[in-house]
Amino acid sequence: MNYILFDGTVRNALLPFTFTRPVADIRVGILTIREKWEKYLGYTTTSLTEEYLMEKFPMVEMEENIMINASFLPNEVLAEMVKSLEKNQAIFKGEEVIAFFSEDSQEEVDFDNYEIIEYNDDCLTIEHTWDIFKKNDTAIREDFELLTEDRVSQPIPKSVNVISPENIFIEEGAKLEFVTLNASTGPIYIGKNSEIMEGSVIRGPFALCEGAQIKLASKVYGATTVGPFSRIGGEVSNSVLFAYSNKGHDGFLGNSVLGEWCNIGADSNNSNLKNNYEEVKLWSYETEGFARTGLQFCGLMMGDHSKCGINTMFNTGTVVGVSANIFGSGFPRNFVPSFSWGGASGFTTYITKKAFETAKIVMSRRNVEFDEKEAKILEHVFEETKKWRKD
Repeated sequence: MNYILFDGTVRNALLPFTFTRPVADIRVGILTIREKWEKYLGYTTTSLTEEYLMEKFPMVEMEENIMINASFLPNEVLAEMVKSLEKNQAIFKGEEVIAFFSEDSQEEVDFDNYEIIEYNDDCLTIEHTWDIFKKNDTAIREDFELLTEDRVSQPIPKSVNVISPENIFIEEGAKLEFVTLNASTGPIYIGKNSEIMEGSVIRGPFALCEGAQIKLASKVYGATTVGPFSRIGGEVSNSVLFAYSNKGHDGFLGNSVLGEWCNIGADSNNSNLKNNYEEVKLWSYETEGFARTGLQFCGLMMGDHSKCGINTMFNTGTVVGVSANIFGSGFPRNFVPSFSWGGASGFTTYITKKAFETAKIVMSRRNVEFDEKEAKILEHVFEETKKWRKD
């Protein structure tokens, strides 16, 4: 069977992260949503997403397909239901479709002609940007069970100070000596060829993905995910880094999400709690206003390729778009549009020629090519976000 993950109704609520990827490629827990579905289904998947993304993320459509709403995270029961779908059947949870059987001849799907199968159990959903860190605790635990079932961890080095070693899994090639791992509060997953430097203290649930690194004497609170080939240092709490992003120095990052190719300058900090302890509101690309999160703790949402200089201070509930460059003293405003250059004293447009030059250098350092597909996506984002920039 051919499985296709579609963005669904939540795509705009997950901006700025979905400016540059399908919903399926958001990382929450240890794996991306796509990787989770592929593990459960035993098949590769493709995506139905925005047209400008489809050159990089092409959809493979066959005569018969099962379409899956990527905002729903799989579990064993749901995956079995999806695999069992037949023609003219659809799985719904309330008013929202989870998956349905589709034929390539269908231009529009009329669910009135479908047999509706109700899914009434619990499952994780990612419907807002803040869900990524808010639900990361549960997602890490579920992924940990999925990835480690019937497998044996590499031995924990003797120099490691450890609590609840039965909740720790170390993949091949990982390096860690003279660190403290406390897995009594949740599982700790240490990925292939990753590294935790001496003096670091980590509380679970925690995921260090392949090739990622924790710098000397870092303090990490759960539930935190450091995506593939990312680096963290200083103090990090309940945050998710997708991949290839750096927060390598002292400073605090809490209740936050960083996309790919982000860089946080030395001694930069974000606030994750308002001084009056009130609910945090976040910029919404859907309403072009500030949305209620229902959260007391909420930090920084930073889109792909964005960066900040040393000693940058982010207010509680700050949203930074794609390819922004932030620097200078004071607090920048709590919505920084994509391709903005500047800080608290004001912003100008970060022209694509300059942004692309930087992206090429940054990506080449990790042996990744900044190709024409990437450039076209960012050009589209530049045009789409123009209305929010004020020179």
